[in-house]
Amino acid sequence: MTLDSDFLIIARNLAFFFLFVFWVATAYWVYKDARRRIEDPWMVGMATVLGAIPPFLGPIIYMFFRPPEYLEDVRERELEIKAMEKRLAMRDLHCPVCLSEVDVSFLVCPVCTTKLKQPCVNCKQPLEALWQICPFCETRVETPAAIDFGDTWETPRRRRAE
Repeated sequence: MTLDSDFLIIARNLAFFFLFVFWVATAYWVYKDARRRIEDPWMVGMATVLGAIPPFLGPIIYMFFRPPEYLEDVRERELEIKAMEKRLAMRDLHCPVCLSEVDVSFLVCPVCTTKLKQPCVNCKQPLEALWQICPFCETRVETPAAIDFGDTWETPRRRRAE
């Protein structure tokens, strides 16, 4: 054997070794990524097999069909939604000025006398601010007329140089 053939054999063996290591690394990456994105252990195993069996093509196929979010992100988003829903539910139970507890049917806050809702002109039931008609007696809700302040904006007069 010559020096050239020994060098080629070593280079070929090193290339195969690095290809094998790269293949194992991509299969391991698919496994780790699938564990972060998929709850079912059987599906994690199938994704790993898909990522390992067609060498170097499997991870690309996996990337096309993997879930778009990590499980941790999904859980975090669900917790944020629950917290927002809880805050929104609590919002209607407190006066916006003094933060004391008020009932949904209160027209004014009993502590600070802040007007919370407008009563219906016919049945006196509390109305929400955006309602166009009373749902209890079908009376149209009168929106307050615009207040005319006249022309309050005056252009400033220039002083004459003396």
